Amino acid sequence: MTTYPSFVVTGSATPQPPPAQRLILTVGLPRSGKSTWAARMRVERGWVVVETDAIRLSLLGQRFFGPAEPMIWAITQTMVRALFRAGHDTIILDATSTFRDRRSFWRSPEWKLCFKIFDTSREICLERARGSPNADLHAVIEKMASSFEPVQPDEGDILPD
Repeated sequence: MTTYPSFVVTGSATPQPPPAQRLILTVGLPRSGKSTWAARMRVERGWVVVETDAIRLSLLGQRFFGPAEPMIWAITQTMVRALFRAGHDTIILDATSTFRDRRSFWRSPEWKLCFKIFDTSREICLERARGSPNADLHAVIEKMASSFEPVQPDEGDILPD
């Protein structure tokens, strides 16, 4: 019988060392520079990037389809866990992560959760979206900007610029 190491931390009075692996969530509106930064980190530092838009395009042929979102996030979580188990020490999750509940979904004793914040203004994101083939992108940016929940100190470390 093959056994696999457990990655679940059980309650213990013994202090546990901090996780060696780090998950970086990008936080920002569409067209704020998240994917550009993630691609640069992939090249410069060799960090792995899990890109939710790429998963959607690969499975659905489009960037968003509401009924498929639970499946997209299950695949994303599986990819992150598999990449850590394969030995990668830093993974970037390239997604908007504009809501606290979406960010808290990624809390785990298996890795350290960090955030890279892109505070690009709504106006600049809208300007960058002009001419996009995604017809509803402006409406998406407006909606996300109006309901954006900033990262709070209790959520995790914020990477410097």
